[in-house]
Amino acid sequence: MIVAFSVTPLGVGEDVGEYVADAVRVVRASGLPHRTDAMFTSIEGEWDEVMDVVRRAVAAVEARAPRVSLVLKADIRPGVTDGLTTKVATVERHLAGDPAPSAD
Repeated sequence: MIVAFSVTPLGVGEDVGEYVADAVRVVRASGLPHRTDAMFTSIEGEWDEVMDVVRRAVAAVEARAPRVSLVLKADIRPGVTDGLTTKVATVERHLAGDPAPSAD
């Protein structure tokens, strides 16, 4: 599965980067494939391991913030691996004009 999630501390002011960094550190330490962009961190793996990382990332922010908001979106597709790379590669191939069929 791939989970895209965003953890936002509430009640800590406008600059939340250091709190978000706490969550991203948890993701990076997990060893699971991941990507972080301006809005979300995506992580790929089995259900239990991914959800455990999300839970621990939220806990890392919660340890320093009085309230935490979590937004989560999941793509649950058994048997698919390396989806973080292949999904983007499929879109890029279409953008380049190669309409070859794909399993994505």
